[in-house]
Amino acid sequence: MTVLEIRKAGDTILKDTAQPVIKIDKKIRKLLDDMVETMEKADGVGLAAPQVGVSLRVIVLDVGDGLIELINPVITASSGCELGTEGCLSIPGVFGEVERFAEVTVEGLNRFGKKVKITGTGLLSRALQHEIDHLEGVLFIEKSKTIHKGP
Repeated sequence: MTVLEIRKAGDTILKDTAQPVIKIDKKIRKLLDDMVETMEKADGVGLAAPQVGVSLRVIVLDVGDGLIELINPVITASSGCELGTEGCLSIPGVFGEVERFAEVTVEGLNRFGKKVKITGTGLLSRALQHEIDHLEGVLFIEKSKTIHKGP
């Protein structure tokens, strides 16, 4: 596995809409492995492929309940609303208050092409929405009600 460079705000790939994955092969599985290693090395809870310079609809997350890998994720249901603090590996040292759905259901594919469905609340819900926003070229600072530096 390889630790990849995390792209920072201002890099144009972070503003592009990521392309769907057409074929899940060893190249995509290596990307997933590298993204997980990169996320862990950076002490993050989520990472989207555009953040490592790959314009594909791939995300990885681990909010403390185990690793989640999703290919072509789509939010299929949502409910409630909550305000919470977010940061981003692509915008180090900057945090903001972002309003998100309190609960989301996301469907996508795992590394073997099997359909998966995840329903999340709390940090998992927030992380899923944050990473899927990256696939649409949206950074959390564009949705933030307030921005501040430091923890």
